Amino acid sequence: MLVRHGESEAYVAGRFFPLTDGHGDPPLSPEGREQAQRVSARLGVDGIDAIYVTSLRRTEQTAAPLAERLGLSPQVEAGLREVYLGEWEGGVYRQRVADNHPIAQQMFAEERWEVIPGAEPAVAFADRVRAAIERLAVRHPGERVAAFTHGGVIGQALAFATCSRPFAFVTADNASISRIVVTGDRWIVRGFNDTAHLDGLG
Repeated sequence: MLVRHGESEAYVAGRFFPLTDGHGDPPLSPEGREQAQRVSARLGVDGIDAIYVTSLRRTEQTAAPLAERLGLSPQVEAGLREVYLGEWEGGVYRQRVADNHPIAQQMFAEERWEVIPGAEPAVAFADRVRAAIERLAVRHPGERVAAFTHGGVIGQALAFATCSRPFAFVTADNASISRIVVTGDRWIVRGFNDTAHLDGLG
C-alpha cells in the first residue's frame, strides 16, 4: 500500500524549506503528526510485514507511530521520493500553484512536470517510480508492505496500474492510503485515497 505523508509545515514566502538531496524537506505540522497517529491506528491491525519511507523526513515522521506500534524498522527506498521540482523546490511550487502561475497552468494542462525549469523529466520520474515499486514487490512476495511516500509518486503508480493520464491520480490527500497489488507484470488497484481514518479530524 502507498501512504501519502501527513500534512507538512506551511510554506512562508521567502523562507525556503531546508533541502535534502535537492528536495524541499519540511517537517510535519501538528496536524500532520495527528494524521500520522490516525494512520498508525488504521494500519496497525492490517498485518503489515515491512515499512518503507523515502529520504525525506515527512515520510519518516508519518511512518514513525506505525513502526513503533508494530516493532518494525522503516527502510529507506529513495526511488519513492517526490518528483524533483527544479527551480520550484524548497516550497516555491506551493506558492506558484496557489498563485495560478502561467507555468503551473501549463504543467497541469500538459500533465508534465518538466515544464517547471529544471524539474525532473516525466519519463525519468516514471521509470524510477516503477523500478522502486518493482524492487519492493521482488523483496516481499506475498507480503503486505506499507510505503510512506508522496503525492506525485502515488499519482504515477496509479497511472501505471490503470494506464491512465499522467496526472489522473495526483490528488491523493495527506495521510491517505492507496492500495495496489503487484504480481509479476500485473499491477492491480485495490483502492485510492482512502481517508476514512481521518474522519472528524481538523
